[in-house]
Amino acid sequence: MKQLVIAERVGLIGHIVSMVFGLVGILIVVPNAEVIFHFSEIGQTAMQWSMAGGGVVYMILGTAAVFLYGLRTLGLGRILAFMLPAILISLTSELLGTSTGFPFGHYSYLSGLGYKISGLVPFTIPLSWFYLGCVSYLLARAGLEVDTKPSWWRHIVAIALGSLLLTSWDFVLDPAMSQTSLPFWYWHQPGAFFGMPYQNFAGWWGTGAVFMTVSALLWKNNPIKFERSQLNVPLIVYLANFGFATVMSLAAGFSIPVVLGCFLGVGPALALWLKGSAVSNQTDTQSTTNQISVANIKVALK
Repeated sequence: MKQLVIAERVGLIGHIVSMVFGLVGILIVVPNAEVIFHFSEIGQTAMQWSMAGGGVVYMILGTAAVFLYGLRTLGLGRILAFMLPAILISLTSELLGTSTGFPFGHYSYLSGLGYKISGLVPFTIPLSWFYLGCVSYLLARAGLEVDTKPSWWRHIVAIALGSLLLTSWDFVLDPAMSQTSLPFWYWHQPGAFFGMPYQNFAGWWGTGAVFMTVSALLWKNNPIKFERSQLNVPLIVYLANFGFATVMSLAAGFSIPVVLGCFLGVGPALALWLKGSAVSNQTDTQSTTNQISVANIKVALK
């Protein structure tokens, strides 16, 4: 278990560090290529590496960190029951989107995010759907007490909120990533919302809701018991990726998407984390009290 925790932390730290390198490369080095000549040899190598594969690396490390976290806290069966539907369903949506325009609108990926499946969708994109979708759903599920007070409406609202957190991240990420000096995708017909069609949001929310629903059904008879500190990793992953998107958007002059994303994503994520942590703490306290009571009864019987 200790080795698993270490590997998870290494993946998480690497994920965040590689995002920082990506920001430096996209916002400083690309617009001012001469800056790199003022770096040391190590710095130049790091920047070249960042430009060549930084986007691929940060998504692979994010996937590894969340998978290891899930393996440690949820178990192999449950993390696979989320990972496989998330990757397969999101890949299907992305392939449809890039070839037909449904459900997101007409767009195409450029280079920089790795090998393209069927020449259309970088293999890293479904991975990002998995790890951002997973942490979004876990925050919603824990905050709404789905596993301690199970009901159909709690399941439905958790899926809706988890999908909203995921979509709110895209509010902020998409305008900048499609319109920077080094874009990673482009819209064939720019939409009304800072270059994005409104259809894109429905596609994001719908895709997330579908794979979260499938996962919820697979988890139905296998409830999750979170300890208080176990919700920290989902919150860190969500906020780190939201922070990356925020810096990109603000640098591109897109402040309104950031405000909307904070209102619909960061605010609810923090509220759900606080609620989920409080519930987990209360459950741990009750469990400890019960154990003490049982121990006292045993002593009395002796």
